[in-house]
Amino acid sequence: MQEAVIVDVVRTPAGRGKPGGVLSSVHPVDLAAHVLTSILERNGLESRQIDDVIMGCVSQVGEQSLNIGRQAVLAAGFDETVPATTIDRQCGSSQQAAHFAAQGVMAGAYDIVIAAGVESMSRVPLGSSVAGAEVAPGIRKRYPEGLVNQGISAELIAHKWGFSRDELDAFAAESHRRAADAAARGDFDSQVVPVEIDGELVRHDETIRSGTTVEGLAGLQPAFRTEKAVARFPDLEWNITPGNSSPLTDAASAALIMSEKKAHELGLTPRARFHAFAVVGDDPLMMLTGPIPATRRVLERSSLGLDDLDAYEVNEAFASVPLAWAREVDADAAKLNPWGGAIALGHAVGASGTRLLGTLVAYLEATGGRYGLQTMCEGGGLANATIIERL
Repeated sequence: MQEAVIVDVVRTPAGRGKPGGVLSSVHPVDLAAHVLTSILERNGLESRQIDDVIMGCVSQVGEQSLNIGRQAVLAAGFDETVPATTIDRQCGSSQQAAHFAAQGVMAGAYDIVIAAGVESMSRVPLGSSVAGAEVAPGIRKRYPEGLVNQGISAELIAHKWGFSRDELDAFAAESHRRAADAAARGDFDSQVVPVEIDGELVRHDETIRSGTTVEGLAGLQPAFRTEKAVARFPDLEWNITPGNSSPLTDAASAALIMSEKKAHELGLTPRARFHAFAVVGDDPLMMLTGPIPATRRVLERSSLGLDDLDAYEVNEAFASVPLAWAREVDADAAKLNPWGGAIALGHAVGASGTRLLGTLVAYLEATGGRYGLQTMCEGGGLANATIIERL
């Protein structure tokens, strides 16, 4: 079996996913094409050398429809013979793309593949692809009280684990502090490929708010408290706000994955290798607890313990998610999202998986760490987990 290695990971800056956001004028196909062309140029490759492009995208409708992976390949000027596909595993879509890419390399089906992701949440609002869709009778029969949106699931998690509003806001403020410090040190510079807008280069994440404080966050109102929700869940304290949640975001990211043999043939230096994978299903009502069993499974498959890991990138969809994960697995808080997470760096849902992967690789390189874990909660009660080893 071939080793699957990571040669490079790139991303755009994170733009606020609303009209007027710094990347809101860029068509999502062009945003995705930008990271594809950038990763070829940085590594001296021709597009004909790429066996496949696997792209994550959640809202596959409107400007993100028609297999946006293939649309991006064409917009990037790749040779027409390069295939591409688009996948949806909700927030973990591009992490799953990286899994499929690496597994294809390990199986001998690919030599070189790009795993990528994109989401323009300003141009294709979250939920657009399900607008007007009726719940299937089979789902109504199995869950007669109905499932809920992710915000309410985040509230259920906060309630179950007993996280107060202050704890959630403190975690969010720390995410912004860590991200702002990392940005000031230039820790993200090797990953970010600037995007030209009206003749100016956008280089920095628009989502980081360096002055965020617990006191400032305390003034925000709960985002998911409605009369219907309160009637169904009367015991919830309603502590999830826009401040302790990830913001809507525009971004794209891509990872260059190949066999170790091919990397050496091309004179490229592998930066990390894929060590273990896991994907799980979990309670679709709690929905966002999947990283807990996914972590346990990937650790079992890797024969590693949590103490063997030098960093964990656990997606901050909502502050209650990584907090519950950390408590359940007894994680070291200093190793959890050490350069900040999605609360500060944004959560362009289709692109977040490969964004986290790039951050993890860069952090291990910067600190001399060996092993890192990446895990994502995903809509419907799913989660991916990946362990990589720095080379």
